[in-house]
Amino acid sequence: MVQIEQLAARTPAVSVDDLLKGFYPSPRFGAVSFGSYRPDPSQPSQAAAVRALEGFAAGVGARDGDGLFKRLFAKKDTSRAGIYLDGGFGVGKTHLLASLWHATPGPKAFGTFVEYTNLVGALSFRKTVEALSHYKLVCIDEFELDDPGDTVLMSRLMRELADAGVKLAATSNTLPGSLGDGRFAAVDFQREIQVLADQFDVVRIDGEDFRHRGLPAAPLPLRNDELNHHMKAEFDGKTVARDDFNTLIAHLAGVHPSRYRQLIDGIDGVVWRDVDTITEQAVALRFVVLADRLYDKDVPILASGVPFDRLFTEEMMTGGYMKKYFRAVSRLTALAREGQNHEPS
Repeated sequence: MVQIEQLAARTPAVSVDDLLKGFYPSPRFGAVSFGSYRPDPSQPSQAAAVRALEGFAAGVGARDGDGLFKRLFAKKDTSRAGIYLDGGFGVGKTHLLASLWHATPGPKAFGTFVEYTNLVGALSFRKTVEALSHYKLVCIDEFELDDPGDTVLMSRLMRELADAGVKLAATSNTLPGSLGDGRFAAVDFQREIQVLADQFDVVRIDGEDFRHRGLPAAPLPLRNDELNHHMKAEFDGKTVARDDFNTLIAHLAGVHPSRYRQLIDGIDGVVWRDVDTITEQAVALRFVVLADRLYDKDVPILASGVPFDRLFTEEMMTGGYMKKYFRAVSRLTALAREGQNHEPS
């Protein structure tokens, strides 16, 4: 028997503490470590990156136990405030960033660039700074440059956190087709975060370049009259969110993206009826956040309507936010393949 709910009927109320408690690695990286990372012997920069991060981890919170006299007269800490992992898609940057998070003492935060900008939107800039200034480490995965306003916002946030003594670690968004050569170059990061850049050690991670592999083939959508049969077969004994796609899209406009993690709490699968191409940029960007949260929790999808490779317009897939949309299509396709074909996502 399937327990059916609707995401469009959920309006999660989330406290500041609850929002901050959500800043941890997704279940996909919930138990990784430096030891579980397998460097490619033909790429010495991968093993070097592990050593650099282990050294950085040792410096996070290292002086917390010092007494007042020792702190006053000890040599000034000259270590860099941050470390930035620069490399191509699929070389394990998120694995290493999550390993750093697991290896360091708390309090600490781990989230994507978008999650931090959403946090500022939910709390205000000043309250976000106040909350995170008490942390020892803030990890920012998939740093993005496609929105100048968000880039300036994150640069300012990171600068104030660094001034407060918080250690910072960042990776880049390196999806196929993004920024021309398929990777977010360190020089772009250093230029855009301006005065903060000299406080970061840049660690390059070389490896096999997957930028030409393209998107995985999207499975053919189910017919509407097939959805219930597949839902009962795939999700027996589980909780499923079943929604008309356009109703869900409209509902998301009234739920702040910082709450999408809580929106899907307790959901084992989703079923969407009549998926249609999204034509409005604001709607599309909200849906990208939902796709990320579903992927983080590995929630399989059953859907009718258009296939996910037609979820966004051609203009969107070639425009300034293309890397967000490529990521969303890739992730939703993987979840659909898992839901329909039992392929691991």
